[in-house]
Amino acid sequence: MEGFVDFTNRSQGRDQIFRATQYTCMLLSYFIENKGDKKKLVMKLKQLESSMSSGRKMFRLGNTVHALVAAKRTSALPEVVPCLCLTGSHLSRALYFLCDTVLWLRSVGLQPHIDRPKWHTWATKCYYCSLLMNLARDWYEISWRLEEAALEEKTKEKFFSQKDGKEPNGVKCDGLHSFLHQLFQVLKRNPPLLLDLVKNLCDLSGPLDTLGIYKTSRGVIGFCGLLSSLVGILTLASPHLKLKQ
Repeated sequence: MEGFVDFTNRSQGRDQIFRATQYTCMLLSYFIENKGDKKKLVMKLKQLESSMSSGRKMFRLGNTVHALVAAKRTSALPEVVPCLCLTGSHLSRALYFLCDTVLWLRSVGLQPHIDRPKWHTWATKCYYCSLLMNLARDWYEISWRLEEAALEEKTKEKFFSQKDGKEPNGVKCDGLHSFLHQLFQVLKRNPPLLLDLVKNLCDLSGPLDTLGIYKTSRGVIGFCGLLSSLVGILTLASPHLKLKQ
């Protein structure tokens, strides 16, 4: 119970709960919207989805500053690739939060003349750029772990060959199957990396659809958003599962 109270006391925790509710409503309304006797329920689900979205925008007020502070912190990382990827991601996210604040001012009527479609497109582009930077960082983490695993395997083969008095025959099972097997093993041994990769890939569905890069359905976006939200809740509740920055 104390863990739940601590989780909901944090703005990120409340945001993730609102986000999970928002995408759950989207997913449910998608499944039942074609049923004639469910029109009122669909309308209520869409209203709740809209309310959750508005509430999340209010929770995110001030997050631009948090993103800039995070960018300053990651700019001091010693490794070049993580430094560039994470700093770029935080700066893009800062611009996204800024656009999000402008959209919130429009939604509550404080600035009714704001061009909503234009600012929404800018916000989506910034969010999309941030996700790409995060995925680039994930791939970097996966790459060096794959190289490390390959070197370890090569060392083992050499050791056993020398122990048996035989020379390594150099025959390896290359190809897609071998790569996927190594990738599976790497992700299996690194749950934080796996969860971060799943979350970023799921989050891509929304921007890809909005920007017209890859059109999909509300059902897919709702499912991916819900899965991403559950991963976010899990990593907030269990910090050891969050990929270190």
